[in-house]
Amino acid sequence: MTFTLLISAAFANCTENSETGKGVNQLTESYSERGEIREPAVAGAFYPNDQVVLKKQIRGFLDNVPEEKIEGKITALISPHAGYMYSGQVAAFGYKLLEGSGFNKVIVIAPSHRVHFHGASVYNKIGYRTPLGIVSVDRDLCNRIIAQNGMISYYPQAHTQEHSLEVQVPFLQIVLEEFKLVPIVMGSQDFDTCRVLSEAIIEAIKGERVLIVASSDLSHFHHYDKAVSLDRIVLEYIDKLDASGLEHDLKNGRCEACGGGPIVTSMLIAEKLGANKAKVLNYANSGDVTGDKSGVVGYASAVLYESKGETKNKEIERAGVGLGLNKEEKMTLLNIARTAIECRIKNQNLPKFDIRSDTLREKRGAFVTLHKHGSLRGCIGNIHGNKPLYVTIEEMATASAFNDPRFKPVTEGEINDLDIEISVLTPLRKIDDIEEIQVGRHGIYIEKGYYSGLLLPQVATEYRWDRTTFLEQTCNKAGLPKNAWKDRDTRIYIFSADIFSEEKL
Repeated sequence: MTFTLLISAAFANCTENSETGKGVNQLTESYSERGEIREPAVAGAFYPNDQVVLKKQIRGFLDNVPEEKIEGKITALISPHAGYMYSGQVAAFGYKLLEGSGFNKVIVIAPSHRVHFHGASVYNKIGYRTPLGIVSVDRDLCNRIIAQNGMISYYPQAHTQEHSLEVQVPFLQIVLEEFKLVPIVMGSQDFDTCRVLSEAIIEAIKGERVLIVASSDLSHFHHYDKAVSLDRIVLEYIDKLDASGLEHDLKNGRCEACGGGPIVTSMLIAEKLGANKAKVLNYANSGDVTGDKSGVVGYASAVLYESKGETKNKEIERAGVGLGLNKEEKMTLLNIARTAIECRIKNQNLPKFDIRSDTLREKRGAFVTLHKHGSLRGCIGNIHGNKPLYVTIEEMATASAFNDPRFKPVTEGEINDLDIEISVLTPLRKIDDIEEIQVGRHGIYIEKGYYSGLLLPQVATEYRWDRTTFLEQTCNKAGLPKNAWKDRDTRIYIFSADIFSEEKL
């Protein structure tokens, strides 16, 4: 048995048995000294430092929650992270649902309060200690998530003093018999980080049953009535499973949540996993506990789940326009794209395609987008129609598979898991009035100096952005400030696209 297996086996017993063997204690201390075990930072402050007292307190919170049955498969929880005297009872409404659930892997996504960094940090060491014992970290899953994107890494300082993740763990230790933990702290909470992290997690957990927990408090230090008004907006978005709407209003200051990024990320993951319902289980704020309503902090507990008898809370419309391509022509282009990728992987010469369609010989710009198990795997295109369409597709397919800098090159073992989507573009058209942009019909291309960025029509439709958010996200894609679209020297172009894929054709 390896040391890793030995230490993991020891951790499984630590919660209930403090009389572990001397060898195990020495081993755990050795790992702790080497920084392989994350030590409690707020035990004795946010929650009791004594095992017996802590266990009794959490059990008391859970016993105060009325029995409630969720008719469906639980995918994610949203839980507060203040001191237990303030938010522990609210958190118990969510964690009560996990008793007997059988989850053995939990990903907790929390915001960073103490250090600033870009992207997200995954704690991929051996264990995570609380007064109730040491929880094993699922290092394999942690490393699979890190490997998905350069925005995700292990940044030690993000975890050392962070309370927002730590306070979730004792609840999990009480309601789950045995589980492995994946601790993630978000340094940036913009939509791009949420999207990247959600897609990385979806790809890494495929085929596994994993619970997602988003750690977040709501508004901070407003008068009671103002806080309730602000928090109601967040709760309505959660109830509608509207991640992009929530992100938009958080960004614009219409509502507040210190863990808005974790909430949005968890909602994106939950929907990809099949969640079609959400329920706010309990809401309160610190004024309800202390009686001081002059400056309160809001707390909520919610569950996201898949209800077999329900449809999605919101349907995604078809994006783009038809450009006259018939089904046979679309199938030909999709076949060219897949063949080009396969030949490149197998180091074979590309066959000569017998193209008789005048439409496929027209010079058009196009993008090829690759998805794997619902997550983005590559997307590259040519906006200028300077080559015949079928040639553009051939070139963009291989570029998406092997040259997208955000992803590792596609491997032979992935070919059968790829879904190919093609967007055949209309010519770019410069606009002076943003009112010409029709979300769902148009894509946007922005230029300013040496910077440029493009988003396809289906991106705005998928995330349900309004026109302003679409413009801001295109600026972000270009590496520009979000309001750069307003600058006089910024050039805005629109285009549309005929969008089709193997999955939907």
